[in-house]
Amino acid sequence: MHTDNQIVAQTLTWVRTFIVAENICPLCTARVGARNDPRGSGALKKKMEVALEELMVEVQWLDEHPDTETTLLVFPTLFKNFDHYLDFVELAESILVDQGYEGIYQLATFHPDYCFDGAESDDASNYTNRSPLRHGSSAA
Repeated sequence: MHTDNQIVAQTLTWVRTFIVAENICPLCTARVGARNDPRGSGALKKKMEVALEELMVEVQWLDEHPDTETTLLVFPTLFKNFDHYLDFVELAESILVDQGYEGIYQLATFHPDYCFDGAESDDASNYTNRSPLRHGSSAA
């Protein structure tokens, strides 16, 4: 089994060499390309509540370190099911709004089974948000 640090390092490499290099996510490319690499954090957590707490810890860290514009949270074991992942994203976005961060921070999300609403699972558009991490998901 990979350690948190190995998983985060692999995911950060994927962000740099694919997402940024190929301009897959314009928001990520502009933020990461203009500054140093994003901050990365990984957690082998198995509870959504803990993942949401981790998100808010990262938001607080960003508040305290304005020189860092992008942080990457990686949850390699938590969201194997895409629908559970979508539930997490919905809750995370709601918490950001409730905490007054709407328009300040934005979630760019990736999952190995990402599928846009109304799209077929093999539609090419889904690959813009598909991470290579097969047993989990990540959010930037």
